[in-house]
Amino acid sequence: MPSSLELWLVRHGESTYNAEGRYAGWSDPPLTEAGVAMASSLSERLSKIEFDGIWRSDKMRTQQTASLAGFPDASVDERLREVDFGEMEGKTYAEVGEELRHRLRSFQDFYAPGGESVAQVRSRVHAFLSELPAGRHLIFSHGGWIRCVLVECGSDRFPDKAELCRVMWPDRILLEDLA
Repeated sequence: MPSSLELWLVRHGESTYNAEGRYAGWSDPPLTEAGVAMASSLSERLSKIEFDGIWRSDKMRTQQTASLAGFPDASVDERLREVDFGEMEGKTYAEVGEELRHRLRSFQDFYAPGGESVAQVRSRVHAFLSELPAGRHLIFSHGGWIRCVLVECGSDRFPDKAELCRVMWPDRILLEDLA
């Protein structure tokens, strides 16, 4: 594993599924107008920083976010995807029921029916990060993927849309945003 990674993790801007209260793991909804504004607002903050690597998932919402933030040529890696919500994909929060919503909020032991577990996402996180060379990396990803990293840094929370989180890896230190 690399000795020193500074990770700048960006959750995508608001998607149409976010606005409709739908689960969008491996689905591919575009950004809303608000999501475009959120992503565009990242540009000024990130343009002053030099990165050794710039990455995004293969989903449209991260592609749009990365491009609007000023990084249209970000490298694509499928391991940066959100949780595969399986039977929950595209359903509203109300449609999946309180039991599944509760299990997802508790996160660590969550397994989406017909989809993926948080443990499987965590495996993708570790596989991806273990291959990065030392340096500063900008990663456009999804809430569940980023939450897996934050949990290991002692902060069990779901990042907001277009939120920037910084961590040192593998030290698992959450950095205060200085950008």
